[in-house]
Amino acid sequence: MSEPFRPGGEGVRTRLFHIIFESDTPLAKGFDIVLIIAILASVLVVMLDTVEAWEAAYGDWFYWLEWGFTGLFTLELLLRLYCLEKPWRYLRSFYGVIDVIAILPTWLMLFLPGAQTLVIVRLLRVLRIFRVLRLMQFVGESRLLLEALRRSTRQIFLFFFGIFLVVIIFAAAMYLIESHEAGFTSIPISIYWAIVSLTTVGYGDIVPVTSLGKAITVILMLIGYSIIAVPTGVFSAEVIRAVRADRYSEEACPGCGHDRHERRARYCLLCGTWLDETSPDPRQAELGRHGSSE
Repeated sequence: MSEPFRPGGEGVRTRLFHIIFESDTPLAKGFDIVLIIAILASVLVVMLDTVEAWEAAYGDWFYWLEWGFTGLFTLELLLRLYCLEKPWRYLRSFYGVIDVIAILPTWLMLFLPGAQTLVIVRLLRVLRIFRVLRLMQFVGESRLLLEALRRSTRQIFLFFFGIFLVVIIFAAAMYLIESHEAGFTSIPISIYWAIVSLTTVGYGDIVPVTSLGKAITVILMLIGYSIIAVPTGVFSAEVIRAVRADRYSEEACPGCGHDRHERRARYCLLCGTWLDETSPDPRQAELGRHGSSE
């Protein structure tokens, strides 16, 4: 039985793991930069291929570039899976699913008759752009923002619920005050007007004609200006709280690739793999002592 892969070893898998999943060496940073450039170039090819004039002039180039990027990202995905002890966990993660979705439609076109109908699915390759956020140095800051957004969900929900009540009240009032000729033919149409007025967009397709209706519109617009700062303040407060409470590291797990662990964690939260690359897994040593004693 082969020995389980350990990140502290000196094999090919160890070196590949540090290059692909880490960013603390020049070679690893070079890999990240090349991958980011390839991701952006592949997205650019997809967008240009949707322009009829460009597709007519450079369709063959786009075709071969598409296959080149598909082969490159397929190889990258296989290398990621090869580096991990538990590759299926990575495939079930967000970025694993994105990787598979990005390359699957092109390969299916080789085996399914009439698979040219899957051309529109190739636009899902644009989702690869999310990988850029993961590879950039600012991934920690983006996670702080997501954590702050998650914590402020209840407050923001209550805020929007209050706005919904305001919109309903003003829409019903305008439906009663204004005539159908002015455009207020139903309460749903009035709700549309109230939302446009509250957000101070003001399309002008439906406008009040009575003095009372115009006065109510002014009040609604002033309310709109005054409430814009509410969700901003709630979110800003949660961002400050998240920054103070940030206690996580960005160390990638050699087992499943998960990189959201507490700084004092020694085992992966998802798969239980030993995280400390500077020392051996004590469980392995314990198993070795039991085996020798038996």
